[in-house]
Amino acid sequence: MLENLLSLILCIRFLVCVLQEKLKRATVGPLPGVTQDIAGFKIAHQPSIYVLDTPGVLVPNIPDIDTGLKLALTGAVKDSVVGEDRLAQYLLAMLNTRRVPLRWKGLNNESCAESSNFCPEDFTGKGPKDSPNEKKEKMKEAKQNVRQKEDHVVEVQKALFRTFSEFKGNLENEDDLEDLIESQFNALQKAFRIPVNSGEVGRNKVSKKLLQLFRTGKLGHYILDSLPKCAS
Repeated sequence: MLENLLSLILCIRFLVCVLQEKLKRATVGPLPGVTQDIAGFKIAHQPSIYVLDTPGVLVPNIPDIDTGLKLALTGAVKDSVVGEDRLAQYLLAMLNTRRVPLRWKGLNNESCAESSNFCPEDFTGKGPKDSPNEKKEKMKEAKQNVRQKEDHVVEVQKALFRTFSEFKGNLENEDDLEDLIESQFNALQKAFRIPVNSGEVGRNKVSKKLLQLFRTGKLGHYILDSLPKCAS
């Protein structure tokens, strides 16, 4: 009860502050490095209350390469520091050693479409002058765009499963794992519909798209650290 009352008081004071002076907003972004200085923002007058926007705090020293790659994979470190190609290789190595592609056996477009949470209102513009036919066309186009994105994800999952299931090497052998990852890059290039002869540019596009799918949860949600085994 007390928490709700305090929250209400802060909200009222914040609104008063907004009405009395121009509202200041903190700049935010999906990548690290946006906030580079400490800034104060006044949220109440009586008494005066400020909040501070500070740069993100990261460990001063990264103990090993593996920890650095995990941080970069989550976006805590800029991709340019590590390299998108290397990050994509690390991601594929993680998925393969955990045998994640086996989860996508038998995946098809119908199952993906059934699990989608499509909401037409989220994708169609609500123009006041739109006729019923125009609204219908907009909704149809929005549904097609959503299905294309879903099919896109499914094709990626199928490509990873197919290459993994065809793999005859040893996942604990570094050379064998590198061969698997290389074959998956080639399969993903086709899944992403990137021209085969695009060379290094095409490979970079594959890396960017794969990292984006991972970071937006399209490939599932994972704990990057190894969990301790429970004692039997």
